[in-house]
Amino acid sequence: MDLSIATTKLQALRRDMTGHTDRDDERRILDLLKGATGEELNFLLSNVDLVRLLSDVDDRLVGPDHHTQLLDLLCTHRAPELSLPVRASLATALQKGATHTQAERRLRDLFLALKGRELTAFKNLLDGGGEYHDLQHLVFADVDDPGLRAELLAHFQREADAVPSGENKILSDIDDTFFANWVDPRYPKKTVYPGVLAFYQELDRGPGIIPGRAGDLTFVSARPQDPLGLIENATLESLRERGVPLAVMLSGSFFYLVGNTRIAQKKFDNFERYARLFPEYGFVFVGDSGQGDVEFGAKMRAAQPQAVRAVFIHDVVATPEPKREEWRAQHLFFFDTYVGAAVEAFHAGVLSRDGVDRIAAAAVESLAAIAFSSPAQRQAREAELARDLARVQALPRAPSA
Repeated sequence: MDLSIATTKLQALRRDMTGHTDRDDERRILDLLKGATGEELNFLLSNVDLVRLLSDVDDRLVGPDHHTQLLDLLCTHRAPELSLPVRASLATALQKGATHTQAERRLRDLFLALKGRELTAFKNLLDGGGEYHDLQHLVFADVDDPGLRAELLAHFQREADAVPSGENKILSDIDDTFFANWVDPRYPKKTVYPGVLAFYQELDRGPGIIPGRAGDLTFVSARPQDPLGLIENATLESLRERGVPLAVMLSGSFFYLVGNTRIAQKKFDNFERYARLFPEYGFVFVGDSGQGDVEFGAKMRAAQPQAVRAVFIHDVVATPEPKREEWRAQHLFFFDTYVGAAVEAFHAGVLSRDGVDRIAAAAVESLAAIAFSSPAQRQAREAELARDLARVQALPRAPSA
């Protein structure tokens, strides 16, 4: 691609998009995009506001249907030439605001044209945008037509059956799982638990020698979702500030906010939807013992025992050991530190031996930096960690090559 020519075309496109666009401006925009090479088209669409572009080009009661022509061009005729990131940006632009019937059909077309690992990559791009316009919102809220939604979900399942991912999506609660923020008195409020970030990263890498795709972390929270996504976006920003650069959020609702059983049910409903979006994946859940997560994890395992590889429960209510053993038989593993969680994950086959060591090192470093309210509180946490570090030392190592 000649960058100077492409830049000139981009300047012309931006000029025609400035201010009010009349039918002559729209015609020039369409001609410019039609005449662009594949590389130029990706360059142009990567460097303009696609929401603005789609809204600037209109259909008219009397006159040319330029908006329909633009959607035909981008979503059908030139769609095979679009890179996956550009295709994902186009889909996100279509889902923002009111999604009318034509937009829903174009979204359907963008999905159905992709197969196998390319479809999985496209779905992950849509899910990883860092705000509430994610894949679940697109399929279950923006697409209103039940028939179109059924087509999408059937396509996802067919392609998953043909090309399973072999990787796991990591689902996690937030309060008292990621940081101390509800009933856990052992740490200062808002403390990110030692080793939790490394635990997420190593689960994401997987147990194999070759790391899995990064970015498969999804938070399943009881925090309610408002119509504008303000609570969800604020939560994602809070997670970014605490070291989680990229995550997806499955939110609760105000109706399900009270009562552990209601909370568990809403989380389970969200999980069932999410599993239909990514049937090619397995799932691992990380929660806590304080707010419905044990019940939720058990429902996950009962509903999809093959897909849900393991459930890890951060114990914040001092669950007796016999009760822990009962849950262990159902693949719900209780733990006190994330080093202990790593040991359980290694035995469950979802985390590598080297990953356990990396989590242990991260937990030791993080614990040393926490400003506890008393020496006794620090000593108790250090004792917990020392006990689990001894369990790490007892783990077998792979034989040297």
